[in-house]
Amino acid sequence: MADGGAPVTMSDVARLAGVSTATVSRVVNRRYGVSARTIAQVRSAIERLGYESSLGATSLRRSRTNVLGLVTHSFHSYTAEVLKGVMEALSQSGLDLIVYANSDLYGTYAEGWEQRHLARLSGTLTDGCIVVTPWGEVRSNTPVVVIDPVRDSTVPSVTADNLVGATTMVEHLLGLGHRRIGFIAGRSSLAAAWSREEGYRRALAAAGVPVDPTLIGRGDFNPDSAVPLARALLDRADRPTAIFAASDGMALKALEVAKELGLSVPGDLSVAGFDNIPEAVSAEPGLTTVDQSMYRLGYEAARMLKGLVTGEWEGPDQILLPTRLMVRGSTAPPRTDTSL
Repeated sequence: MADGGAPVTMSDVARLAGVSTATVSRVVNRRYGVSARTIAQVRSAIERLGYESSLGATSLRRSRTNVLGLVTHSFHSYTAEVLKGVMEALSQSGLDLIVYANSDLYGTYAEGWEQRHLARLSGTLTDGCIVVTPWGEVRSNTPVVVIDPVRDSTVPSVTADNLVGATTMVEHLLGLGHRRIGFIAGRSSLAAAWSREEGYRRALAAAGVPVDPTLIGRGDFNPDSAVPLARALLDRADRPTAIFAASDGMALKALEVAKELGLSVPGDLSVAGFDNIPEAVSAEPGLTTVDQSMYRLGYEAARMLKGLVTGEWEGPDQILLPTRLMVRGSTAPPRTDTSL
Protein backbone atom coordinates (compact mmCIF):
# COMPACT_ATOMS: atom_id res chain seq x y z
CA MET A 1 0.00 0.00 0.00
CA ALA A 2 1.15 3.59 -0.63
CA ASP A 3 1.35 6.31 2.05
CA GLY A 4 -1.86 6.72 4.03
CA GLY A 5 -3.11 3.26 3.09
CA ALA A 6 -4.08 4.23 -0.48
CA PRO A 7 -3.81 1.47 -3.08
CA VAL A 8 -0.50 1.32 -4.90
CA THR A 9 -0.81 2.50 -8.49
CA MET A 10 1.20 1.89 -11.62
CA SER A 11 2.42 5.48 -11.33
CA ASP A 12 3.84 4.71 -7.87
CA VAL A 13 5.75 1.77 -9.31
CA ALA A 14 7.03 3.88 -12.22
CA ARG A 15 8.24 6.62 -9.86
CA LEU A 16 10.17 4.22 -7.64
CA ALA A 17 11.63 2.28 -10.58
CA GLY A 18 12.66 5.47 -12.38
CA VAL A 19 10.80 4.58 -15.55
CA SER A 20 7.66 5.73 -17.33
CA THR A 21 4.18 4.43 -16.52
CA ALA A 22 4.08 3.08 -20.07
CA THR A 23 7.17 0.97 -19.36
CA VAL A 24 5.57 -0.47 -16.21
CA SER A 25 2.50 -1.28 -18.29
CA ARG A 26 4.66 -3.05 -20.87
CA VAL A 27 6.25 -5.19 -18.17
CA VAL A 28 2.96 -6.00 -16.44
CA ASN A 29 1.22 -6.81 -19.73
CA ARG A 30 4.09 -8.88 -21.08
CA ARG A 31 4.88 -6.64 -24.04
CA TYR A 32 8.33 -7.16 -25.44
CA GLY A 33 10.99 -4.54 -26.15
CA VAL A 34 11.91 -3.96 -22.47
CA SER A 35 15.44 -4.80 -21.38
CA ALA A 36 16.12 -7.40 -18.71
CA ARG A 37 17.61 -4.68 -16.48
CA THR A 38 14.47 -2.54 -16.69
CA ILE A 39 12.23 -5.53 -16.05
CA ALA A 40 14.24 -6.26 -12.90
CA GLN A 41 13.89 -2.63 -11.74
CA VAL A 42 10.12 -2.71 -12.22
CA ARG A 43 9.74 -6.04 -10.44
CA SER A 44 11.85 -4.79 -7.53
CA ALA A 45 9.63 -1.72 -7.21
CA ILE A 46 6.52 -3.88 -7.31
CA GLU A 47 7.82 -6.05 -4.49
CA ARG A 48 8.86 -3.08 -2.34
CA LEU A 49 5.52 -1.30 -2.73
CA GLY A 50 3.33 -4.36 -2.36
CA TYR A 51 1.80 -3.76 -5.76
CA GLU A 52 1.91 -7.49 -6.37
CA SER A 53 -1.36 -7.85 -4.49
CA SER A 54 -3.08 -5.95 -7.32
CA LEU A 55 -4.61 -7.48 -10.40
CA GLY A 56 -1.79 -6.12 -12.56
CA ALA A 57 0.89 -7.70 -10.42
CA THR A 58 -1.00 -10.97 -10.34
CA SER A 59 -0.76 -10.83 -14.13
CA LEU A 60 2.96 -10.13 -13.81
CA ARG A 61 3.52 -13.11 -11.49
CA ARG A 62 1.83 -15.29 -14.08
CA SER A 63 3.30 -13.51 -17.10
CA ARG A 64 5.64 -16.30 -18.12
CA THR A 65 4.14 -19.52 -19.36
CA ASN A 66 7.59 -20.88 -20.28
CA VAL A 67 6.01 -22.05 -23.52
CA LEU A 68 6.92 -20.84 -27.00
CA GLY A 69 4.86 -21.40 -30.13
CA LEU A 70 5.68 -22.28 -33.71
CA VAL A 71 2.93 -21.56 -36.21
CA THR A 72 3.03 -22.65 -39.82
CA HIS A 73 0.74 -22.79 -42.82
CA SER A 74 1.29 -26.50 -43.29
CA PHE A 75 3.54 -29.24 -42.02
CA HIS A 76 5.94 -30.59 -44.64
CA SER A 77 9.64 -31.40 -45.06
CA TYR A 78 10.73 -27.77 -44.88
CA THR A 79 8.87 -27.19 -41.62
CA ALA A 80 10.09 -30.47 -40.17
CA GLU A 81 13.71 -29.47 -40.73
CA VAL A 82 13.07 -26.02 -39.22
CA LEU A 83 11.47 -27.70 -36.20
CA LYS A 84 14.60 -29.79 -35.60
CA GLY A 85 16.63 -26.60 -35.28
CA VAL A 86 14.09 -24.99 -32.98
CA MET A 87 14.08 -27.99 -30.66
CA GLU A 88 17.87 -28.05 -30.50
CA ALA A 89 17.97 -24.36 -29.54
CA LEU A 90 15.37 -24.94 -26.81
CA SER A 91 16.98 -28.07 -25.37
CA GLN A 92 17.82 -27.71 -21.67
CA SER A 93 16.24 -24.24 -21.65
CA GLY A 94 13.24 -25.20 -19.53
CA LEU A 95 10.95 -23.98 -22.33
CA ASP A 96 8.24 -26.07 -23.96
CA LEU A 97 7.01 -25.71 -27.53
CA ILE A 98 3.53 -25.73 -29.05
CA VAL A 99 3.39 -26.42 -32.81
CA TYR A 100 0.26 -25.06 -34.48
CA ALA A 101 -0.30 -25.92 -38.13
CA ASN A 102 -3.01 -24.77 -40.50
CA SER A 103 -5.52 -27.51 -41.25
CA ASP A 104 -7.03 -25.74 -44.26
CA LEU A 105 -3.81 -25.84 -46.31
CA TYR A 106 -4.52 -23.93 -49.53
CA GLY A 107 -8.30 -23.85 -49.12
CA THR A 108 -11.00 -21.26 -48.56
CA TYR A 109 -9.77 -20.01 -45.19
CA ALA A 110 -6.06 -19.99 -45.97
CA GLU A 111 -5.66 -16.20 -46.16
CA GLY A 112 -4.94 -14.65 -42.77
CA TRP A 113 -3.97 -17.97 -41.19
CA GLU A 114 -0.96 -16.49 -39.40
CA GLN A 115 -2.99 -13.86 -37.53
CA ARG A 116 -5.63 -16.40 -36.53
CA HIS A 117 -2.94 -18.69 -35.13
CA LEU A 118 -1.21 -15.88 -33.25
CA ALA A 119 -4.51 -14.67 -31.78
CA ARG A 120 -5.10 -18.13 -30.34
CA LEU A 121 -1.63 -18.60 -28.92
CA SER A 122 -0.14 -15.22 -28.02
CA GLY A 123 -0.42 -13.97 -24.47
CA THR A 124 -2.40 -16.88 -23.06
CA LEU A 125 -0.68 -20.11 -24.06
CA THR A 126 2.74 -18.81 -25.13
CA ASP A 127 5.33 -16.17 -24.27
CA GLY A 128 6.17 -15.67 -27.96
CA CYS A 129 5.92 -17.36 -31.34
CA ILE A 130 7.95 -18.29 -34.40
CA VAL A 131 5.96 -17.89 -37.61
CA VAL A 132 7.15 -19.89 -40.60
CA THR A 133 6.72 -18.20 -44.01
CA PRO A 134 3.66 -16.03 -43.27
CA TRP A 135 1.67 -14.83 -46.26
CA GLY A 136 1.27 -11.34 -44.79
CA GLU A 137 2.81 -9.08 -42.16
CA VAL A 138 2.20 -10.30 -38.61
CA ARG A 139 1.22 -8.36 -35.49
CA SER A 140 1.30 -9.52 -31.89
CA ASN A 141 1.46 -8.16 -28.35
CA THR A 142 4.07 -10.78 -27.51
CA PRO A 143 7.43 -11.39 -29.20
CA VAL A 144 7.35 -12.81 -32.72
CA VAL A 145 10.17 -13.98 -34.97
CA VAL A 146 9.40 -14.75 -38.60
CA ILE A 147 11.22 -17.26 -40.79
CA ASP A 148 11.03 -16.02 -44.42
CA PRO A 149 8.97 -12.84 -43.98
CA VAL A 150 6.94 -10.93 -46.53
CA ARG A 151 8.66 -8.19 -48.50
CA ASP A 152 9.50 -4.99 -46.57
CA SER A 153 8.63 -6.63 -43.24
CA THR A 154 9.79 -4.87 -40.06
CA VAL A 155 9.19 -7.86 -37.77
CA PRO A 156 12.28 -9.62 -36.31
CA SER A 157 13.20 -12.32 -38.80
CA VAL A 158 15.61 -15.01 -39.93
CA THR A 159 16.06 -15.81 -43.60
CA ALA A 160 18.57 -17.31 -45.99
CA ASP A 161 20.49 -15.27 -48.55
CA ASN A 162 18.01 -16.17 -51.27
CA LEU A 163 19.38 -13.66 -53.77
CA VAL A 164 22.90 -15.10 -53.70
CA GLY A 165 21.59 -18.67 -53.62
CA ALA A 166 19.43 -18.23 -56.72
CA THR A 167 22.13 -16.32 -58.57
CA THR A 168 24.62 -19.11 -57.87
CA MET A 169 22.18 -21.74 -59.15
CA VAL A 170 21.54 -19.96 -62.44
CA GLU A 171 25.27 -19.38 -62.86
CA HIS A 172 25.71 -23.15 -62.45
CA LEU A 173 23.17 -23.83 -65.21
CA LEU A 174 24.72 -21.20 -67.46
CA GLY A 175 28.14 -22.72 -66.82
CA LEU A 176 26.84 -26.06 -68.08
CA GLY A 177 25.84 -24.36 -71.33
CA HIS A 178 22.11 -23.75 -70.79
CA ARG A 179 20.65 -20.55 -72.24
CA ARG A 180 16.91 -21.31 -72.25
CA ILE A 181 16.29 -21.67 -68.54
CA GLY A 182 12.70 -21.83 -67.32
CA PHE A 183 11.85 -20.52 -63.87
CA ILE A 184 8.94 -21.50 -61.62
CA ALA A 185 8.51 -18.72 -59.06
CA GLY A 186 7.17 -18.86 -55.51
CA ARG A 187 4.49 -16.86 -53.74
CA SER A 188 5.02 -13.26 -54.85
CA SER A 189 4.34 -11.63 -51.47
CA LEU A 190 7.27 -13.40 -49.81
CA ALA A 191 10.70 -11.78 -49.72
CA ALA A 192 12.30 -15.17 -50.42
CA ALA A 193 10.30 -15.62 -53.62
CA TRP A 194 11.14 -12.13 -54.84
CA SER A 195 14.85 -12.60 -54.09
CA ARG A 196 15.02 -15.95 -55.87
CA GLU A 197 13.43 -14.53 -59.00
CA GLU A 198 15.71 -11.50 -58.82
CA GLY A 199 18.71 -13.84 -58.60
CA TYR A 200 17.48 -15.66 -61.70
CA ARG A 201 17.14 -12.40 -63.60
CA ARG A 202 20.47 -10.96 -62.47
CA ALA A 203 22.44 -14.07 -63.38
CA LEU A 204 20.97 -14.12 -66.88
CA ALA A 205 21.60 -10.40 -67.36
CA ALA A 206 25.19 -10.71 -66.18
CA ALA A 207 25.74 -13.48 -68.76
CA GLY A 208 24.20 -11.39 -71.53
CA VAL A 209 21.19 -13.71 -71.84
CA PRO A 210 17.89 -11.83 -72.33
CA VAL A 211 15.14 -12.68 -69.84
CA ASP A 212 12.25 -14.33 -71.70
CA PRO A 213 9.10 -13.63 -69.63
CA THR A 214 7.33 -16.56 -71.29
CA LEU A 215 9.79 -18.88 -69.56
CA ILE A 216 8.68 -17.69 -66.09
CA GLY A 217 5.77 -19.49 -64.42
CA ARG A 218 4.00 -18.08 -61.36
CA GLY A 219 3.66 -20.68 -58.62
CA ASP A 220 3.07 -20.16 -54.90
CA PHE A 221 5.41 -22.73 -53.27
CA ASN A 222 2.55 -25.24 -53.17
CA PRO A 223 4.21 -28.18 -55.01
CA ASP A 224 1.07 -28.93 -57.00
CA SER A 225 1.07 -25.39 -58.38
CA ALA A 226 4.19 -26.33 -60.37
CA VAL A 227 2.48 -29.13 -62.32
CA PRO A 228 0.59 -27.05 -64.93
CA LEU A 229 3.47 -24.56 -65.10
CA ALA A 230 6.06 -27.25 -65.82
CA ARG A 231 3.74 -28.89 -68.34
CA ALA A 232 3.24 -25.58 -70.15
CA LEU A 233 7.01 -25.03 -70.36
CA LEU A 234 7.74 -28.56 -71.55
CA ASP A 235 4.89 -28.78 -74.06
CA ARG A 236 6.45 -25.94 -76.07
CA ALA A 237 8.19 -26.64 -79.34
CA ASP A 238 11.01 -24.43 -78.08
CA ARG A 239 11.00 -25.86 -74.59
CA PRO A 240 13.72 -24.82 -72.12
CA THR A 241 16.75 -27.06 -71.67
CA ALA A 242 16.64 -26.46 -67.89
CA ILE A 243 14.03 -25.57 -65.27
CA PHE A 244 14.90 -23.87 -62.00
CA ALA A 245 12.07 -23.99 -59.44
CA ALA A 246 11.98 -21.67 -56.42
CA SER A 247 11.46 -24.62 -54.05
CA ASP A 248 12.39 -28.28 -54.00
CA GLY A 249 8.75 -29.28 -53.72
CA MET A 250 7.97 -27.56 -57.01
CA ALA A 251 11.18 -28.87 -58.62
CA LEU A 252 10.27 -32.46 -57.72
CA LYS A 253 6.88 -31.97 -59.38
CA ALA A 254 8.67 -30.67 -62.48
CA LEU A 255 10.72 -33.89 -62.45
CA GLU A 256 7.50 -35.92 -62.39
CA VAL A 257 6.02 -33.95 -65.29
CA ALA A 258 9.19 -34.42 -67.35
CA LYS A 259 9.05 -38.20 -66.83
CA GLU A 260 5.33 -38.28 -67.75
CA LEU A 261 6.21 -36.52 -71.02
CA GLY A 262 8.93 -39.07 -71.76
CA LEU A 263 11.81 -36.67 -71.17
CA SER A 264 14.96 -37.94 -69.51
CA VAL A 265 16.60 -35.97 -66.71
CA PRO A 266 19.27 -34.71 -67.12
CA GLY A 267 19.62 -35.94 -70.73
CA ASP A 268 16.71 -33.99 -72.23
CA LEU A 269 16.17 -31.56 -69.37
CA SER A 270 18.05 -30.31 -66.32
CA VAL A 271 15.97 -29.58 -63.20
CA ALA A 272 17.06 -27.64 -60.12
CA GLY A 273 15.38 -26.53 -56.90
CA PHE A 274 15.91 -24.53 -53.73
CA ASP A 275 15.80 -25.69 -50.06
CA ASN A 276 17.65 -29.03 -49.91
CA ILE A 277 14.84 -30.96 -48.27
CA PRO A 278 15.53 -34.68 -47.55
CA GLU A 279 13.51 -35.73 -50.62
CA ALA A 280 15.97 -33.85 -52.83
CA VAL A 281 18.66 -36.40 -51.95
CA SER A 282 16.45 -39.46 -52.45
CA ALA A 283 14.94 -38.29 -55.75
CA GLU A 284 15.89 -40.16 -58.92
CA PRO A 285 18.06 -38.57 -60.13
CA GLY A 286 19.19 -36.65 -57.06
CA LEU A 287 18.02 -33.04 -57.24
CA THR A 288 20.55 -30.25 -57.70
CA THR A 289 19.47 -27.56 -55.27
CA VAL A 290 20.44 -24.69 -52.98
CA ASP A 291 20.93 -25.61 -49.35
CA GLN A 292 19.52 -22.87 -47.14
CA SER A 293 20.09 -24.83 -43.92
CA MET A 294 16.50 -25.06 -42.71
CA TYR A 295 17.80 -26.49 -39.44
CA ARG A 296 19.87 -23.34 -38.90
CA LEU A 297 16.89 -21.13 -39.74
CA GLY A 298 14.93 -22.78 -36.94
CA TYR A 299 17.85 -22.71 -34.51
CA GLU A 300 18.54 -18.99 -34.99
CA ALA A 301 14.85 -18.08 -34.87
CA ALA A 302 14.42 -19.87 -31.54
CA ARG A 303 17.59 -18.31 -30.17
CA MET A 304 16.34 -14.84 -31.11
CA LEU A 305 12.86 -15.47 -29.70
CA LYS A 306 14.26 -16.63 -26.35
CA GLY A 307 16.21 -13.40 -26.10
CA LEU A 308 13.24 -11.23 -27.02
CA VAL A 309 11.04 -12.95 -24.43
CA THR A 310 13.56 -12.38 -21.65
CA GLY A 311 14.63 -8.92 -22.84
CA GLU A 312 18.20 -10.14 -23.27
CA TRP A 313 18.41 -10.07 -27.06
CA GLU A 314 21.18 -7.78 -28.24
CA GLY A 315 21.59 -9.06 -31.79
CA PRO A 316 20.18 -7.66 -35.05
CA ASP A 317 16.45 -7.71 -35.79
CA GLN A 318 17.09 -9.44 -39.11
CA ILE A 319 19.48 -12.39 -39.47
CA LEU A 320 20.69 -13.40 -42.96
CA LEU A 321 22.17 -16.89 -43.31
CA PRO A 322 24.46 -18.10 -46.12
CA THR A 323 23.39 -20.63 -48.77
CA ARG A 324 25.30 -23.41 -50.54
CA LEU A 325 25.00 -24.96 -54.00
CA MET A 326 24.40 -28.73 -53.92
CA VAL A 327 25.12 -30.29 -57.33
CA ARG A 328 23.53 -33.71 -57.93
CA GLY A 329 22.45 -35.79 -60.90
CA SER A 330 19.50 -33.73 -62.14
CA THR A 331 21.67 -31.15 -63.96
CA ALA A 332 24.07 -31.68 -66.87
CA PRO A 333 25.09 -29.89 -70.09
CA PRO A 334 22.30 -29.67 -72.69
CA ARG A 335 22.37 -32.05 -75.63
CA THR A 336 24.48 -30.72 -78.46
CA ASP A 337 21.61 -31.14 -80.90
CA THR A 338 19.21 -29.12 -78.72
CA SER A 339 18.33 -25.65 -79.91
CA LEU A 340 19.66 -23.12 -77.38
